[in-house]
Amino acid sequence: MPGYRKLGRPSAHRKSMLRNLVTDLLREGRIQTTDCRAKEARREAEKLITLAKRGDLHAKRQVMAYVYDEDVAKKLFDEIAPKYAERHGGYTRILKLGPRQGDCAEAVFLELV
Repeated sequence: MPGYRKLGRPSAHRKSMLRNLVTDLLREGRIQTTDCRAKEARREAEKLITLAKRGDLHAKRQVMAYVYDEDVAKKLFDEIAPKYAERHGGYTRILKLGPRQGDCAEAVFLELV
């Protein structure tokens, strides 16, 4: 059994979707999505913030390889990482919104604390 959710997609589509979700989360600070997607995106976002807190060149290259937008990567290192300098993990929170109108999937807000 893998240590991640497959989200009903081929691996390339799943990775691309998660990269989009994380990029949008870091850009906007809050996104609305389903519960399962939020839990997977949270894992990746927390790893990126921890990398950004390290702040060296290798960490910057690793973040740039994952995040789609260069401006978002810059924001991550300049604004987001210093904000969490004293915090050891737990940079995001999931707020449940209830079932979504169309398909009754559990809708949530994923946001930076």
